[in-house]
Amino acid sequence: MLAAPSASRLNSPFVYCPLKHSSSSSFSTRTLKTQRPPPSYPCIRAVDLDQNTIAAITVGVVSVAVGIGIPVFYETQIDSAAKRENTQPCFPCNGTGAQKCRFCMGTGSVTVELGGNEKEVSGCINCDGAGSLTCTTCQGSGIQPRYLDRREFKDDD
Repeated sequence: MLAAPSASRLNSPFVYCPLKHSSSSSFSTRTLKTQRPPPSYPCIRAVDLDQNTIAAITVGVVSVAVGIGIPVFYETQIDSAAKRENTQPCFPCNGTGAQKCRFCMGTGSVTVELGGNEKEVSGCINCDGAGSLTCTTCQGSGIQPRYLDRREFKDDD
């Protein structure tokens, strides 16, 4: 059966074997009496940390905290916004729910100039001659939707 290696043969940067004091040391006899004798087994030292290692650990911890904190912040903002009543009028239609047709400029008819100074007037095909369209921002409600309410999230699976 193989025996375990002795502590004096272990070579590792994490294992520390204290040196025994010789009689020729410059310590006074008083300090030798107050110190504990070195243990007969190896002591494990803590890992030496330099500034770069501490900075890397700090950056990692801060990154994890920010990665968790930002989504939590946005979730709380969304929840509190959902509780508040939305009464802000729609910007594009000024709260009316309808926008002026951009093809006929609200007249309901389109004038086309033909050759020889002839003009042809026809009904607008975009608004069917009404001169206005339902506001695409508020869908005719006249209330400005919140940012996430304006987006359509489609599940195309």
